[in-house]
Amino acid sequence: MRRIILASASPRRKELLEKAGVSFEIRPSMDEERVTSVLPEEIVKELSYHKAWSVAGEIEEGTIIIGADTIVSYKGCILGKPADEEDAAETLMKLQGNTHQVYTGVTVLLCDHGEWKPFTFAEQTDVTFYPVSEEEIRTYVRSGEPLDKAGSYGIQGSFGIYVKGICGDYSNVVGLPVARLLYEMKQQGIDLRG
Repeated sequence: MRRIILASASPRRKELLEKAGVSFEIRPSMDEERVTSVLPEEIVKELSYHKAWSVAGEIEEGTIIIGADTIVSYKGCILGKPADEEDAAETLMKLQGNTHQVYTGVTVLLCDHGEWKPFTFAEQTDVTFYPVSEEEIRTYVRSGEPLDKAGSYGIQGSFGIYVKGICGDYSNVVGLPVARLLYEMKQQGIDLRG
């Protein structure tokens, strides 16, 4: 069985991979995030690529490294993690009653014959919220839950009750499009669960 490393400290990505039956270890990227791209799909691919490469170092032959990054985009603007509670509330006021996009980029590195082979893709999911009052938003923000999440919410958390619908992969919104990851790797002849 190949050694698999998740280059992320995200508890949500960890949980998604565990539920999929993948055995792995965590080695978070410590690199500062920097991008040269401007399109959301390209930004997440670039960020996931850097995360995966940042932990490659002296990893042994046959190891698989998975890097991932998720962003939220609304009307062409990237909505990252909020700076503070007020920023989170302002972000959620924009998103309520509207549809936005969640993008996750995934890069898988495989060390084969001393050479790293990268495979990168991005997944997009549309998320639509019902209208939400400012009071409901501020109550949610005070819980502290949105402060470490792109777009200031977690669909699996308490703000998920306001989701009217999604078009695409739910796990992508959580932080890792697991079904696509497993499928893409099978296409490359790699079973992450075996």
